[in-house]
Amino acid sequence: MAKFKKQDRRKRVKRGIRGKIDGTPQRPRLSVYRSNRHIYAQLIDDRDGVTLAAASSIEEGVDGSTPVDVSKAVGQSLAERAREKGIERAVFDRNGYRYHGRVQALAEGAREGGLQC
Repeated sequence: MAKFKKQDRRKRVKRGIRGKIDGTPQRPRLSVYRSNRHIYAQLIDDRDGVTLAAASSIEEGVDGSTPVDVSKAVGQSLAERAREKGIERAVFDRNGYRYHGRVQALAEGAREGGLQC
């Protein structure tokens, strides 16, 4: 009996999500990548295939006492960079991860920073 690995499930879910959402220059895709230690987020224009803004927990100045606090700070940092480039709205791509914990905190931080997603 073949068991599915966690990565296989995430890839399958990711394909379903990406089939439904698409980033445009006016409303880019906010893509999240979560490793065991860090979290990364970027705003992507899928039409031209370019990254418009990015933020991650490995950057200087992103502080927090817990991983959830750090994720929220990354979301706020990304929202600030997006506003500097004139981006006010984005479509959230959870990238196959559950909308829970650090992924949820990043989205809430981006919303608190002024990004509609």
